[in-house]
Amino acid sequence: MKIHHVVGPLTLVLFATAASGQEAATRNPFALNWGEPVETRGALTLDDKVFRLGRDAGEGAAGTATAQARAQSEEWKSRPYLADRGDGIHTSLFGTYVRKNELLVYLFYEYTRNRDAEYKPSELGFGLAAYGITDSLAVEFESAVYTTASQSKSRDDLSSMPQTFRESGVGDTEAQIRYRWFEETEVRPELISFFEVVFPLQKNKHVIGTQDWELNLGVNLTKGFPWGTLMLKGSYGYSAAEGDFEFGEYGIEYVKRLSDRWRLVLAIEGEQDELSAIAEIQWKLRPNITIKLNSGFGLTSKAPDFAPEVGILFSF
Repeated sequence: MKIHHVVGPLTLVLFATAASGQEAATRNPFALNWGEPVETRGALTLDDKVFRLGRDAGEGAAGTATAQARAQSEEWKSRPYLADRGDGIHTSLFGTYVRKNELLVYLFYEYTRNRDAEYKPSELGFGLAAYGITDSLAVEFESAVYTTASQSKSRDDLSSMPQTFRESGVGDTEAQIRYRWFEETEVRPELISFFEVVFPLQKNKHVIGTQDWELNLGVNLTKGFPWGTLMLKGSYGYSAAEGDFEFGEYGIEYVKRLSDRWRLVLAIEGEQDELSAIAEIQWKLRPNITIKLNSGFGLTSKAPDFAPEVGILFSF
């Protein structure tokens, strides 16, 4: 099985009303690093940072970097369990969190191979957008804008099916609402529930997209420890094509912040009898740009054998 995803345009534009005054300053994503909260809780305001940048310009870049690192370190002394991920709401992306009034846009290229399935799809144009409406509520939209797929006939197949069958068009398209019921504390994990709708945009296709409505309801439990952060995920859904309810995606995710610029994600994720292991490294190229490199490895026969991915995440 081979899947290719190439960066393409998003079909959804999200509009939001920006907060004014102090709130707008505290949520500026260009001034945030991993683990830094949106609410200042005693941190520097945007005006303070502008003033500080002007002052530090005369003191040298080294002094500025040291002071900023010290301020961020002091920020999480009271809540060290959030140091790996910050105080954002977990999105459907591995190790990715959205804060209040923050817009995330993710584009990536992915290749997937499954030799057992004799299936070689490729997808062009995949995008995700996530927006934090409040500290507790976020929405997502995700779509494979253009998909091509090829199905190779097995040597044991004596039917009249062509040796190679190809399709192209819009791939899977879905939307989610995520709600955080309560935040993490020193003893209590964070609880998030999500509702997902997968749209039937390819009723006449066979190997790409979704042919009928799919609805899923799930939960995330997240808890931070000195050695990293764990997240457990489970969901239950309804497929109109099958006309029945069944268990959906499930998994466990480990996140560890290695430095101000690097973060490691390890996960095991599955759906029914497909189970994969995923490893991802995240590199914060700029305060609002993160490069994500990951690969999935099939643990069961029906899961893709190999699924490397490279993506870029923008924060606005």
